[in-house]
Amino acid sequence: MNSEKFNIFKFHGKMKVLHLSWMAFFITFLVWFNFAPLLQAVKETLGLTTDQIKTLLILNVALTIPARVVIGMLTDKYGPRLVYSWLLALCSIPCFMFAMADSFIQAAIARFLLGFIGAGFVIGIRMVSEWFPHNELGTAEGIYGGWGNFGSAAAAFTLPTVALLFGGEDGWRYAIGITGVISLLFAFIYYTNVTNTPKGSTYFKPKNVGAMEVTSKGDFFLLLVMKIPMYAAIALLAWKLSPSGVDMLSQTVVTWIYVGLAALYAAEVYKVWQVNKGIFTKDVPELHRYNFKQVAVLDILYFTNFGSELAVVSMLPLFFAETFKLDPVLAGLVAGAYAFMNLMSRPAGGWISDKFGRKSTLMILTAGLAVGYGLMGLVDGQWPLWLAVALAMGCSFFVQSGEGAVFAVVPLIKRRMTGQIAGMTGAYGNVGAVTFLTVLSFVDYSTFFFVIAATALVGLFTLLFMKEPRGQIAEVAEDGSVHMIDVG
Repeated sequence: MNSEKFNIFKFHGKMKVLHLSWMAFFITFLVWFNFAPLLQAVKETLGLTTDQIKTLLILNVALTIPARVVIGMLTDKYGPRLVYSWLLALCSIPCFMFAMADSFIQAAIARFLLGFIGAGFVIGIRMVSEWFPHNELGTAEGIYGGWGNFGSAAAAFTLPTVALLFGGEDGWRYAIGITGVISLLFAFIYYTNVTNTPKGSTYFKPKNVGAMEVTSKGDFFLLLVMKIPMYAAIALLAWKLSPSGVDMLSQTVVTWIYVGLAALYAAEVYKVWQVNKGIFTKDVPELHRYNFKQVAVLDILYFTNFGSELAVVSMLPLFFAETFKLDPVLAGLVAGAYAFMNLMSRPAGGWISDKFGRKSTLMILTAGLAVGYGLMGLVDGQWPLWLAVALAMGCSFFVQSGEGAVFAVVPLIKRRMTGQIAGMTGAYGNVGAVTFLTVLSFVDYSTFFFVIAATALVGLFTLLFMKEPRGQIAEVAEDGSVHMIDVG
């Protein structure tokens, strides 16, 4: 592990890898969210209906849930350097497709495929974990996540202006096309400037890439249970596209999607069995065990914090506009304070976790999240606007710091499976977003915030079953040698 001093202003060694990795993540979010600030122009140029625009927004996130799982597995197998570079390069293609789309169907296919770039986040989690020692890992992962996540805000701030510079009704095409060019170029920059590990370090790979390894019979069944919500979220998205939702797909097609998801889950159960059937005939040596319960707890926490962030960012401008009778521009600026906190909050969560312990940090931040959303549920038009904005910013600190604290723990569970664990945890964030936005479609704003607060209390309860990462974990290199890695 690289032992050079942590200095954020340096650009060599582990700090160079950190900076290039958050830039890669930043670009994935810039591309993934390049549509939202330009949707009005896209709507007018392509002659789309409001329901079709909503459908494009749904399709933009539909593929991200399975993509994060798949990308996590590929990262563990082939290394973050190669996988990040290929992801940036290949996803520039649907970006260009969307920029050149002339119909709703073309735009829909492009946005669906672009959901894959939303999986880029999990790649850098593994890369950063290879370069930083355990006592700096939370801070480094927080910087990676917080600064990279700002790509969505950068898209909102810059792309409308870029579109105006090119002028005409096709200005948005050039703005979106430029993000694709940036992604393609940075793929080569990343590949030529990073390595998977510091010189002399070993890159540990999982024994099997087709399914997550577990080390006990109880964990085998818990893994199968934890897979169900990911399929359920995709089924929920299909329902939204059905005649009961935005009526894009016929009921017959949606029914076949349900059947396909059931078949995929059955196939995954079989694959998990193939990879792990040995644990039913022979106990895994204590030295090589890990507790999947740790992963399940992190999944639930990320469902709440990142899931609520994605959902709240989507609805907060409208919430402020309707609650305080603000015009859309001012409401957007006020609501933007929530997302802007990412630059500071996520690194802060990782840093606090490094200094004061993983479990205690998560408990405090999750409790703060519950209180914050509980208070947001009390906001109405009688509140001073400044107090409501301050509360939203305070709430976002606990939300985003919690995200940083979650991913301070992810790399400390089992090094060779960090990509898979990060992929599953990250996917749960998207499952949370789908769930909370669906809840919002049935209830008022106040109830929506209370539901998130209640979910946080569930997360707080599950934390009672989490163990503080301590001591060392054992990893086996390809030559059969056993390496001990410090985790706390």
